[in-house]
Amino acid sequence: MIRGTGLFNSTPVMKRIGIYAGSFDPPTNGHLWMIRRGAELFDELVVALAVNPEKTSFLSTEERREALEEMVAELSGHVRVAVVKHGFLVDFAREAGATHLLRGLRGVADFEYEKTMARMNGRMDPDIQTVLMVAPSELEEISSSLVRGFVGTPGWERWVSACVHPAVFQRIVKAHHREES
Repeated sequence: MIRGTGLFNSTPVMKRIGIYAGSFDPPTNGHLWMIRRGAELFDELVVALAVNPEKTSFLSTEERREALEEMVAELSGHVRVAVVKHGFLVDFAREAGATHLLRGLRGVADFEYEKTMARMNGRMDPDIQTVLMVAPSELEEISSSLVRGFVGTPGWERWVSACVHPAVFQRIVKAHHREES
């Protein structure tokens, strides 16, 4: 708890901890926008790198973790990266002392999915709230799958570098060269 007072009374105010989770394969500028907004909303933001051992990833867990840490370095002390290997996100959030789950919306399809997930998470732990944020129009079309789909197409470097942080771009180039070898 944060020592201090609530807005209208003298009750202590709880520290607001948000969780922003994803596979981040690869992390995009849209993810970075969400992380920056989350850092403004919450006292602490945990970027939860969800790992699905049954899926083949474009970037390794370690590459994604390192890239995310470089991306959030400017927000150090306020944002941290954690790897989540199993279980429900709401359980991880509870263990981390989180009060909120932060989720991004790019369009209508995202809303339907996120609405369902927010309701299920609310049933699993009603004390953890889901916050939905709408991405700005210039980031609306950027997705990890779009970025992965560009890699390897002639001229891909120009487009991919515009969609991701330089730390991510370096790792994508290395991963592409590994695949070519």
